[in-house]
Amino acid sequence: MPMPMDYQHASEDFERFLAHVIARAGLTTRNQAFTTVEGVLLTFRRRLSARDGLRFADVLPPVLRAIFVADWDIEAPRPAFGARADWTREAQSLRKDHNFSSEGVIAEVAAALRQSIAPERFEAALADLPEQARAFWSVAP
Repeated sequence: MPMPMDYQHASEDFERFLAHVIARAGLTTRNQAFTTVEGVLLTFRRRLSARDGLRFADVLPPVLRAIFVADWDIEAPRPAFGARADWTREAQSLRKDHNFSSEGVIAEVAAALRQSIAPERFEAALADLPEQARAFWSVAP
């Protein structure tokens, strides 16, 4: 059995995804985009059960999946979903001195993610999650 294409092209796909984030968020470097993406993914992950988080991770491309699950303390208390303003502040707090995320960070990453995942797969992954989890990935701020 040959290696799946997702794994063969993981680095190229991730670079393409970062380029989408840079363009959408008005960033200038891959490092800025990485911090932006990581902040959003961790903000979302904190609000999910391990079961829901792993189901969501299954649709992410390999590098994003790895970022999403890395160092996950599944026993940590989960905050309430809250509102987009809460998510934004939390995403912006990651590496605060090196974080250039805008007020629209959630929608910017959501749009780039939706551009990188087959729509039917992404929507299917969100369908079984709580309503607020689906709202998180809305591209409308």
